[in-house]
Amino acid sequence: MSKAQSIVILDGGRRTPRADILVDNKEAGLFSRFSTTQLGGFAIRATLASTKLDKALVGHTVMGMAQHSHRDSIYAAKGMAWRGGLGADVPALTVARICGSGAEAVAVGAELILAGIRHDTERPFVVVGGAESMQYPFSIYELRGKRVGEAVQKYGPVDAKALPPGTHLHDMLLMSLYDPSAKMAMANTAEELGRRYEITREQADAFGLRSHQNAKKARDAGWFDEEITPVTVESATGSTVVKYDTHILEDASLAKMARLPAAFEPGGIITAGNASAVVDGGAAMVIGKEDDAAKHGAKPLARIAGMGVAACDPQIMGWGPVPATKRALASAGVEGKAIDHVELNEAFAAQALACIRDFEKLGIDPEKVNPMGNAIALGHPLGATGAVLTLTCAYALRRKKQRYGLVTMCIGGGQGISLVLEAV
Repeated sequence: MSKAQSIVILDGGRRTPRADILVDNKEAGLFSRFSTTQLGGFAIRATLASTKLDKALVGHTVMGMAQHSHRDSIYAAKGMAWRGGLGADVPALTVARICGSGAEAVAVGAELILAGIRHDTERPFVVVGGAESMQYPFSIYELRGKRVGEAVQKYGPVDAKALPPGTHLHDMLLMSLYDPSAKMAMANTAEELGRRYEITREQADAFGLRSHQNAKKARDAGWFDEEITPVTVESATGSTVVKYDTHILEDASLAKMARLPAAFEPGGIITAGNASAVVDGGAAMVIGKEDDAAKHGAKPLARIAGMGVAACDPQIMGWGPVPATKRALASAGVEGKAIDHVELNEAFAAQALACIRDFEKLGIDPEKVNPMGNAIALGHPLGATGAVLTLTCAYALRRKKQRYGLVTMCIGGGQGISLVLEAV
């Protein structure tokens, strides 16, 4: 691909730490006070500062977000852009492909540039990424148009004391994890993959342990440092600077994993120890044509060599990365054996193990998958994850002096998305 058509990720992309939605499962998480747009804004601001690109050269913003979680979520990418320091004249697009939204933002940003129809040649760079506050609200349904207190409820705040008897609040996080097309929750689709691939509880626990061990090793070695921007949290008791992903277990063991009960099915293999952590976070990066990067003295980090998106049976939604990766490899013109580093989102251990088995048939070495841990240890902030993994992969390729990386994840509803990166 010529430099005129080659899309590169510029050096300097940043992400926030990934913070559990609850601290010790007892109280509000460290990032509970931040909305999705604030988390995305943190990432964009840090990215612009680290990339050292003139902000006047940014023509668009494309950010992923899976779910409306706060009152400002409807503004999404535009809110992230202004919070991140971009001018009011920079248009912003929010994309939603559920768990793959952050990767979709990278893809859409690249396609926007290459299509040319809306590309701003005077401002040729695009900020892409994603964010998610998983502090999803509790919602009241079927109240509009009903008498509450002295009037019929049309819109506006509701006094809880005036709610009629029997009114229920629904947890949007729990509700969103159920797929009516599959007639099961996301975790149950992973249990189904476990049955089809004959994955045992012991194998799932061992994979969960591997994630925590690899993530701890990577954190302690400082491998995440260049991609993370610390976030300061103010509270009544003072300031806390969050520098690291918070879910990594310091003393994980197979014995402790084995004691955890099955969380979703009697006799099932999925537990709190081998499923992705629920966390808040955001990530961003700047992309552009390779020749524009050279023209403006910007340093490329990695080239987007290929992309793929695919769909599958929603009852085995976690298998989506396999067909998506086949498409991405074909798009990049490389074989699986050429892949040096893989960031596979660990929605669930059973789902990841099923994909890894099929990746091996494509020539991808299982040992090259998630050598720095992944979502079981680090968390899965839905709309941000694809962007987070893209940054992790790109920086890992440079650090290890490797050439090709794969970023891939399953998507609720039965989809998968993959990106092939090439180190520059």
